[in-house]
Amino acid sequence: MSKQQTAKRKLITATNPSSPIAEQFKTLRAGIHFSSVDREYRSILVTSPEPESGKSTVSANLAICYAKQGNKTLLIDADMRKPTSHRTFGIHYNIGLSDVLTNTGADLQDILHQTEIDNLTILTSGTMVPNPNELLASKKMEQLIKRFTEEYDQIIIDTPPILASSDALVLTPYVEGAIVVLRS
Repeated sequence: MSKQQTAKRKLITATNPSSPIAEQFKTLRAGIHFSSVDREYRSILVTSPEPESGKSTVSANLAICYAKQGNKTLLIDADMRKPTSHRTFGIHYNIGLSDVLTNTGADLQDILHQTEIDNLTILTSGTMVPNPNELLASKKMEQLIKRFTEEYDQIIIDTPPILASSDALVLTPYVEGAIVVLRS
């Protein structure tokens, strides 16, 4: 099976939306909705303790669930150490989040990728950088998330595993909720 076929298979909520697995992602989305009694969780960080736990698959499918419900959704690949969203969604990327944060002149409109799925936009991780933690902890990242929260109904941020780096932890003050994916 090719990498592209494997990536598409991970998007079960798009390829087979009535399957039992896709229904579990819808249940997760509903659980988030009902747990936010006082306010909506419009920006959600997704992480895991260790690599290969499925956090990127959960991020992608959760974003699709929100988009299919009619919410204007942005999936941000903030895993600058091992990015996957470009492969999962078949996006060619050479600039992305890191390029915006490092002031390389990247224009947001050039790096936001509309997908085949209505209401779903992807922001890939961008050029590999030696200091992802510092970029993610920056004031510019905080401002970017605030801006996106005004422009989108839902933001899902895929981050590195928390035992591998503190990248996810530095983003927690900027988001309204977090999901930790555990491998069974």
